[in-house]
Amino acid sequence: MHIAFLMDRLESIDPENETTSHLMYECNQRGHTVYFLEPHDVYIRGNQVVARMRNITVPPHLSMKKYWRSLIRCLKKDELIFETVTDLDALFLRKDPPLMYQTMEFLESVNDKVFIINSTSGQILGNSKLYILNFPDIIPETHVSRDPARLKKIIDDFGGAMVVKPLQRYGGQGVIKVSVRDRENLVSLINFYVRAYRSYPEREPIMVQEYLSGVQEEGDVRILLLNGEILGAMRRKPRYGDFRTNIHAGAKSYKHEITRREKEICAAIKPKLVKDGLYFVGIDVIDGRLVEINCVSPGGVPRINRLNKVKLEAKIIDFIEEKVKEMKRRGKRRKKKGKNHEPDA
Repeated sequence: MHIAFLMDRLESIDPENETTSHLMYECNQRGHTVYFLEPHDVYIRGNQVVARMRNITVPPHLSMKKYWRSLIRCLKKDELIFETVTDLDALFLRKDPPLMYQTMEFLESVNDKVFIINSTSGQILGNSKLYILNFPDIIPETHVSRDPARLKKIIDDFGGAMVVKPLQRYGGQGVIKVSVRDRENLVSLINFYVRAYRSYPEREPIMVQEYLSGVQEEGDVRILLLNGEILGAMRRKPRYGDFRTNIHAGAKSYKHEITRREKEICAAIKPKLVKDGLYFVGIDVIDGRLVEINCVSPGGVPRINRLNKVKLEAKIIDFIEEKVKEMKRRGKRRKKKGKNHEPDA
């Protein structure tokens, strides 16, 4: 199979702790041809979606460190492969937010010819923190506005601590806890986040969400879902003096057994995720409530592997291989049906 990974530059990745590197490694181990490209490498030529790619296939059975060094050497070669995207069997979209919407638009036209994980339309729908509003019964109290006065009143009326989240960032960037106890800073922070110096239509809407106090002691639970089913999970606890549970923000990971409530949450969101083509996602749960869905570049595979002595990337690539086979079978049936309906000469 020919499998490509569209993402940010590879040189900055710590391969031991990144989900993408483990997915690439598993593909390489199985003898698949692996390609790398960035969002700006996709374009249109002669009515077809084409991409500039680099072949990063290297010999199998290397250690992860040696594999990654060999892969990086492939990137430094001048050889660029100009491939029609439909020549690929599967395409992983693993670029960190924000999305490049033009790239998504280019790839949308080949969704039925290449297995894309996650689907372009699904990522457009699910890439912001607003996607959790599809599940109002299982999320904390949530508000979104670009009006500083309205946001301040929400926090005043709520009376307790709340969390401010920019809609398009990731890894805990810009997430802060606020309350009415510090009114002077509260007003300044809200004005800064919504960019109150701009005219109302140009301001940035932000999310204000109920602060779940259990996060301080117990952290959150990151659950990885594959085709709506639980793939693995870990608990993440914030470092001292912080409430953010993101590993990139200094949190630590711990082994976790899925609870009945967490299973209920996963079952509740499964139909929507599968319908939107969000096959591989990471969800975050605090105090039995869904607080975030990450569908753009969900992470956690290497840490869950180490905590539970498993190999989650193998199950993901098994799923990809099966989906590619299904897509090819459907394509053959369509071709056969088309031939059977050809008009007589």
